[in-house]
Amino acid sequence: MTGQIRVVIADDQALVRAGFAMILDTEPDIEVVGQAENGAEAITVTRRERPDVVLMDIRMPEMDGIEATERLTRELSDPPAVLILTTFDLDEYVYSALRSGASGFLLKDTPPDELVNAIRIVAHGDALLAPSVTRTLIAEFAGRPEPAPVPALDSLTEREHEVLRHLAKGLSNAEMAESLFVSETTVKTHVSRILTKLELRDRVQAVVLAYEAGVISPGE
Repeated sequence: MTGQIRVVIADDQALVRAGFAMILDTEPDIEVVGQAENGAEAITVTRRERPDVVLMDIRMPEMDGIEATERLTRELSDPPAVLILTTFDLDEYVYSALRSGASGFLLKDTPPDELVNAIRIVAHGDALLAPSVTRTLIAEFAGRPEPAPVPALDSLTEREHEVLRHLAKGLSNAEMAESLFVSETTVKTHVSRILTKLELRDRVQAVVLAYEAGVISPGE
């Protein structure tokens, strides 16, 4: 992605939308191109404006953020990155939001500089999970008796399996490079190949699949 990061803000509270817009409008590389007060309107605005990132509240009238995210991911040929925002770190929403195609999950009380950084991260194709969300995601799979088979995993090389396990543990590219004694560029190449072979949008979906398929178990 080059140039300005185009953002749509979807939240049912006008003051929240205005607050986020005020924060983002001070950034030279970010432009707020639309706002929406519910999930249905978020889809309409996103189709029209084609943003790079949608800040999506979870609980909204008419259509919630999870359904809106799933529809954007499914219906658009080049969907935006969706950064889920909510007031509460509610366990029941985390897995659904990530499974629906969200690229990140943050609480609304995240400091402004962290919010701006999160938008830049997901706009450039990386995933972002708050530590508390990662713990919740892991806990989601702790009680599951059997992993789901994923035949496409057989297409991964031994090194790609290793990288996928590191991804699932939440390691950054730099941390993986240090652990595997390779360059960050090599790690990025492996991650890209993994996403392509498994037909995944981003690192978040790779983490979800790794736990679903039993590539890594909670507690490892």
